[in-house]
Amino acid sequence: MNENTSGPSPQVIEGVFDLARDGLTGPLGEMIDAGVPIDTLNPRGDTLLIVAAYQQHPETVAELLRRGADASAINAMGQTAISCAVFRNNEAILRLLLEADVDPRLGTHSGVAIADQFGLPRMREVIESFPRD
Repeated sequence: MNENTSGPSPQVIEGVFDLARDGLTGPLGEMIDAGVPIDTLNPRGDTLLIVAAYQQHPETVAELLRRGADASAINAMGQTAISCAVFRNNEAILRLLLEADVDPRLGTHSGVAIADQFGLPRMREVIESFPRD
């Protein structure tokens, strides 16, 4: 499906984002298998991965990563999936993203900046203790 001309309809996109928001991993995978691009953007510039991370669905995040979602995508607010995981204080999702080699310093509202801004020392500790090349 080409994003320029024959991509999914706005209704389909909205439905796919609902699946990510609700953590309905199986049906979301079926929609991706049917041709919805895994890195589809909503009007805020969020990807399915960003939405799943924000809504705290580790199984959905893991599946999107397994399928090759762009874990480094930055939305219109300068946030990434890592930013969302840190903001929500979700260590499991943060670790999934770090294991996918996502840079926690990406974006104007990076995971590191969010941890510092909101006083989340455990999230900062996880980021700092994760081995990076």
